[in-house]
Amino acid sequence: MVLISLQSVLPGAQSANDGFLFETTTSTPVDELIDSLVEIHNARLRSCLIADAVKGLAMYGVMKRPEDVGTDHVKEITGGNVERGDNYVEDPSGLRTGNPPDEKMAEILNREVRALEEYIHKNQVQNQVALTLPEITEKINNVRGAVTMAYPMGLPEWDLAHLALDGSVDKLKGTYLGGSLIEAKNASLWTCNKEFRRGQLVSDRLGSCNEKTKVVAKLTTKGSGPPAREPVVSETERNAMTAFYFTRQEELKRLAEADEDDYLNSAWADPKGMKKSLQGLDNVKAPGLRF
Repeated sequence: MVLISLQSVLPGAQSANDGFLFETTTSTPVDELIDSLVEIHNARLRSCLIADAVKGLAMYGVMKRPEDVGTDHVKEITGGNVERGDNYVEDPSGLRTGNPPDEKMAEILNREVRALEEYIHKNQVQNQVALTLPEITEKINNVRGAVTMAYPMGLPEWDLAHLALDGSVDKLKGTYLGGSLIEAKNASLWTCNKEFRRGQLVSDRLGSCNEKTKVVAKLTTKGSGPPAREPVVSETERNAMTAFYFTRQEELKRLAEADEDDYLNSAWADPKGMKKSLQGLDNVKAPGLRF
């Protein structure tokens, strides 16, 4: 079983160290592998849109018609009519009606959304959990079922949750996901700066004997060439190196300004320092004295 670690970035992610794991075999055709990876990649993106939309649905209700968008208190000031249900909470963005479902249904919606978000989260890579399209589809169906329970008459066609749950990939391109969605026919897969050639098997790139291996790969569009190489030094390591360099510079500055004999007061200049350290006497002080 070959483990593919596909690197990608979800909308709103704070770090580029995002992606998911996918299990395959060396006998799998490359075309089939790319199709599967693209499907899961797009399903993760759809899941993000679903999570955002359903959270808003649980908090502020369905979206207003495009021509009615605006904050309710301003609408009332100008003489407009605002429908206020039993659970009314004004939407600060003015996009939603402010009439969410009751507290019990809102909790069900949020619970199913949390289950979906946890499954597609980047931490699944650290947890060594490989994603599958049927599992993502099941989580999405659970959210869809919760939405149907909360709104048995259905959602308006202009609601983002309706589009996210039931819209085609082409319709999703009109949302903030547009630039991140990938078409399988236009995708290519790269690892170690080498492309998986369509029409071949995975074994043609990884070798037929490497059934138990893990590779880091990236999806790109055809003709765009290999993806950018990963930086040799991570952001965390770079910050640590910068902090060390700054501290060292400050040390050198203090030494340059110090008197010639000032170093004699340092612990490293004590000729008996090693002996005291081995005997455990390096931190012993005279009683009653404080330094």
